[in-house]
Amino acid sequence: MAKTAYHISLKGYVGGYDFDRSTVDATLAKNEGKEVNVLIDSLGGSLATGLSISAAFRNHGKVNVHFVGLNSSAATIASLGAAHISIDAGAMYLVHQCSMAFFEWGCLNSAQFDTLIADCEKIKADLDKLDLNCAQLYARKCRKPTADLLALMKVGGWLTAKEALDWGFVDEITDLADEPAPKLTDSLASAMANAGMPIPNIPLAEQDRESAFGKFLSAITSIFKSQTPNAMPSDTTTKTYSEEEYNALNQKLTDANALTESQKKTIEDRDKTIADLQAKFAAKPVVEPKQVVEDSKPGEQQPKNDVEQFVDTYNSARALFNEV
Repeated sequence: MAKTAYHISLKGYVGGYDFDRSTVDATLAKNEGKEVNVLIDSLGGSLATGLSISAAFRNHGKVNVHFVGLNSSAATIASLGAAHISIDAGAMYLVHQCSMAFFEWGCLNSAQFDTLIADCEKIKADLDKLDLNCAQLYARKCRKPTADLLALMKVGGWLTAKEALDWGFVDEITDLADEPAPKLTDSLASAMANAGMPIPNIPLAEQDRESAFGKFLSAITSIFKSQTPNAMPSDTTTKTYSEEEYNALNQKLTDANALTESQKKTIEDRDKTIADLQAKFAAKPVVEPKQVVEDSKPGEQQPKNDVEQFVDTYNSARALFNEV
């Protein structure tokens, strides 16, 4: 296959404008009975579109698919109808269990929870069927038991080109000069994190290496350990943060360790007032006891002397500022 002689280039979201069935159908119709070369570079998308394109390739009969970059999910399904599948030496390949968006918000009673649980069980049963169907398609291509492919889909880890060849997903590895190894960018990592996909251990794009999020990704990928394709995963769940989540978390930590200016001013004023009162109390001369002639009427409250008034003022001030 010539290095750049592709009749169809399928990139981006499977089911989007640059990876749709109508483009495939039109090109295959123009080349009926002829060999058609297809380039795929996609992280996946609509399973329905992937299955439809796979069937179109199979019906045409003379389709060669070549993978470059990072390819996963429905993009790999789309290739299965091709007569020959190759992959660039620096490209990567991922198969995983099917998933769907789910969101429920509200206040539910017991009966409503029963309904929700029944709905969730139905969704799970549908996803199990989709997983089995995909595993059977992979197994037919790889010539391996369906159970082995279901286990690999459950692991969901990235495969190198060599590992993809060993499994049987592809028929050939190429190393062409005009097909550089894929690079990880901030936007690509964020998109993968939002989709719940693992971030592969590949070099970070040079233009994003010096950004804060780029440095974060470099630290993560430097300790990334790819799982053995034949091994079952542990129960450890890895949480991947987007750039926005990372910045928000960092800001919360900063705010938690900082007092507001008003709080600092209140504490400073309280400490100064208490210090002034303590200084005045320490400087006040001791009053010796003396005989006082009782000439007031019974029950009449005597006015407090200076020392008593000062002590009352000090105690009131301390009680007030201790409440701050």
